[in-house]
Amino acid sequence: MAKDPYKLLGVPRTASEAEIRKAYRGLAKKYHPDVNKDNPKAAERFKEISAANTLLSDKNMKARYDSGQVDGSGQQQNPFAGQNPFGGMGGARRGQAGGQDDMSELFSSLFGMNMGGRRGGMQQRRAAPKKGADIRYKVTLPFIDALKGGSKKLRNGLTVTIPKGVEDGQIVLVAGKGKPGTGGGPTGDAKIEISVKPHSHFTRNGTKLRLILPISLKEAVLGAKIAIPLPDGDVTLKIPAGSNTNTKMRLKGKGISGDDLVVSLQIILDADDAKTLKKWAKKADVSLDFDPRQALRG
Repeated sequence: MAKDPYKLLGVPRTASEAEIRKAYRGLAKKYHPDVNKDNPKAAERFKEISAANTLLSDKNMKARYDSGQVDGSGQQQNPFAGQNPFGGMGGARRGQAGGQDDMSELFSSLFGMNMGGRRGGMQQRRAAPKKGADIRYKVTLPFIDALKGGSKKLRNGLTVTIPKGVEDGQIVLVAGKGKPGTGGGPTGDAKIEISVKPHSHFTRNGTKLRLILPISLKEAVLGAKIAIPLPDGDVTLKIPAGSNTNTKMRLKGKGISGDDLVVSLQIILDADDAKTLKKWAKKADVSLDFDPRQALRG
């Protein structure tokens, strides 16, 4: 049985879009595979809350779930759910013939059969409407493309809109692009599982974006202004003079969904730097009291 998406996200049925979004982000940050690499249960939990968020973020699917038309996985519910097939049997009968008509109507509604003798015996009736099966796809995106979002055309010609900042393992639902329904039932949906390739310098933790920024020795010593390429355009970062590797800087609002971008500096020496420093180190009066590994003994 499909789980209740409201319970998975820990929100009431009266929750607003903003409350649903906030609950999802908090849970996604807690159960994301990047922070639970050795915990398969957390990965499964992450997929469940992603699917719940996908369903409740789609106004049409949310309305269908709230009205009992689909279950928590988006599948068509039992057409007789919530009905009492014997509701018409408890009142006054219309005589023996009327009772037979009641039974005929009952079997007709339940099994698609007509059992009344006056109607020519047992006849096949039209089957109840049933929603078509969902079709599942997997799409792999480069890290930056996942941050940008946009349109992606699948092999079968289906074009899916990728939301900005989509996460690894998230399910994107395209309503009405599954297999045809039967008996006049609605068409199934397409469910696209997103896989995001890792980046050599960017990582993310929920909506927080992290960047390991390579800088030259000259930029570290003298300071510099550096243009950082981000999905929404370049951002200029001022590097203070005397910066060191692992110095952290924060750019507010430049992460995902308005969150922060945390930059960690990394000094990279090129071949010319190494030659120059080698000559300098041999001649310069360098203090021998400085021990960069003092913390290892503490």
